[in-house]
Amino acid sequence: MNHALRLLTVLGGSLLLTAAAGWAADLLLRRADARHPETPLWNSLRRCRRALQIVLLAALLRGAHRQTAWRPLQEHEAAVGRALSLALIGAGAWLIVGVASAVVESGYARYAAGTRDPARLRRVRTQVTLITRVVTVVVAVVAAAAMLLTFPSFRALGTSVLASAGIIGIVAGVAAQSTLGNLFAGFQIAFGDMVRIGDTVVVAGEWGVVEDITLTFLAVRTWDERRITMPVSYFTTRPFENWSRGGAQMTGTVFLHCDHRAPVDLIRDKVHEILHHCPQWDGRGWDVAVTETTPSAMVVRAIVTAKDADDLWTVRCAVREQLVAWLSEKHPDALPRLVLAPSPKAGAGRAADSGQDANGWEVTLDEPGSRRAPGR
Repeated sequence: MNHALRLLTVLGGSLLLTAAAGWAADLLLRRADARHPETPLWNSLRRCRRALQIVLLAALLRGAHRQTAWRPLQEHEAAVGRALSLALIGAGAWLIVGVASAVVESGYARYAAGTRDPARLRRVRTQVTLITRVVTVVVAVVAAAAMLLTFPSFRALGTSVLASAGIIGIVAGVAAQSTLGNLFAGFQIAFGDMVRIGDTVVVAGEWGVVEDITLTFLAVRTWDERRITMPVSYFTTRPFENWSRGGAQMTGTVFLHCDHRAPVDLIRDKVHEILHHCPQWDGRGWDVAVTETTPSAMVVRAIVTAKDADDLWTVRCAVREQLVAWLSEKHPDALPRLVLAPSPKAGAGRAADSGQDANGWEVTLDEPGSRRAPGR
């Protein structure tokens, strides 16, 4: 009965102390968050309360489980102590990762609140993400090594491994050459400012937005919501287009093939009118010019600008669609047409304006696309 009372005292006291410590820590963090609303650090640290409680509970039980004098615990004291040590190491790693993530995210949030440069924010965001993941990996590796060292057999193995560390390092380096290359490429991307989260890039003939960057791969979200996952070494060994480099503003073109009789001045005025009513146009610039001529048509190029790639696509589509509709309605002669030989049955007044196709149908050039049977 005395042993059972000791067991209940140890377990109950550890649970009560753990709950009290968690409640006190949460109360202090809430008060700190209320006093300092300009930073999300204290509110983020509240998410670490569960890990803190597990650490405290494992530490209390690890130090007091021998005081219970309970025979089953005494018979398996080594196994119970090792289990509590494993729980303490795992919870400690969880707590360290949570605190580090909260500190890094808080620092980024304060930096973002005082910075208006989107490119700089994307760069810092990329670095913060990779730093957090590096810390997580390092802590996980150290925690796993500490857990293995709690087993006596692994301690003996560790001595022999250290003795042959040079050979094992060479073999591991050759076997994991690709993985290590991607790992170092991830660091190069993070601190070399080559590509950032949120950048608009063109890779493998597809354009999209960089959605996620890890230590080994990079995910690009395309315009049709697909995800292209590529190793980060691709961006350090091959050329790619980064449309956000030096600013997200972009300039695009719209090409139209028109007849030689197309009113270029009126087209220029219409393009200006379309852009004036297009909310995606940023107003930086525009232009309309004839860039090429052929025996049957001329090429009219319209230049438009927008604040980013998505808006530029919308502006180009709007200009192209509305300009073709306006030409079809107001100036059908400005559209390109197929010139055929004059019809021998047509009158002198229509000899220069009509022709016949292979089926004997007369094609009227003044009305593109219209046909009528011969003699009608």
